[in-house]
Amino acid sequence: MENGYTVERLRAAATDAIRAPSLHNVQPWRFRLRGGGIEVLVDPARRLPATDPSGWGARIAGGAALFNLRLALAAAGAPATVRLRPYPSEPDVLARLLPDVPRRPTPTEQGLYTALPRRFTNRAPFWPDPVPADARWQLGEAARAEHCWLELLIGVSAVNAFAEIAHSAHRVLERDPAYRAEREAWVRAEPAPDGIPAAAGGPQAEPQDLLPSRGFGGVRRAPGRDFEPEPLVAVLGSTGNTAVDQVVAGQALQRVLLTATGAGLSASMISQPIEVPSAREQLRMSLGRFGTPQMVLRVGYGQPGRSTPRRPVDEVLDLPVHLA
Repeated sequence: MENGYTVERLRAAATDAIRAPSLHNVQPWRFRLRGGGIEVLVDPARRLPATDPSGWGARIAGGAALFNLRLALAAAGAPATVRLRPYPSEPDVLARLLPDVPRRPTPTEQGLYTALPRRFTNRAPFWPDPVPADARWQLGEAARAEHCWLELLIGVSAVNAFAEIAHSAHRVLERDPAYRAEREAWVRAEPAPDGIPAAAGGPQAEPQDLLPSRGFGGVRRAPGRDFEPEPLVAVLGSTGNTAVDQVVAGQALQRVLLTATGAGLSASMISQPIEVPSAREQLRMSLGRFGTPQMVLRVGYGQPGRSTPRRPVDEVLDLPVHLA
């Protein structure tokens, strides 16, 4: 076992970690080298008080970044043991990673790592091609590998019932001026290191859309480019809803997204029914599952998604003073 991770190892792994998704692409994470271990933290300066008052979204994003960090270290032959929320007095520290026994990456780790730079959120309409059974199975296995569950909504009635819940939650959120202002503040018309570029925001919503979409300044779609009438909707859930459960769910989310990318699939996230507590409970009851829904995905085949910007990696690193 190594004595500890180095600054060079931290910087290399964090370069991959910051490719994780986050609400409005706020990138609410920091990475710290302390006592030979790498720590993943929520950046308190990047909270979304109107969109994410509980911090759920920041912890999901931090968990996704944690999965990328774990994956990057494993791919480099330096896997980690992970302790979640290690310091009760420091709730913003989501995880601490220490070096495990060096080993070669597994084929699964290599495949997921290869998919990492190709994973983009795709908010555009997908093609009507159905997702085959083996790919659906792989997505479920990815969630289970991270101690979560993935429920695929099969059939028109199930998807329509979810659509009603999602649109109801969307309307609740849109009635809040602070929520709308916060979203609009993260839409980028000019190049920026964070936020949602208008070109990646997806097309403008239209009345016939089955599922809701946020207004990220997208363009009007061309005639005939409606969203797919029978999307594959997947609900990701965890056994509970503590802060640790949310970090676990963030790791599962990223593993599912990378698995989808590796299978040639595109995905976008629908978080409105998770952000509204009554809608989340309604969704949980409709599934009849034990546990808590943590994210909803729309999965399918489509043109490659557009990348969103990332801050320079050195802006998210906290190094010991003598190494900075």
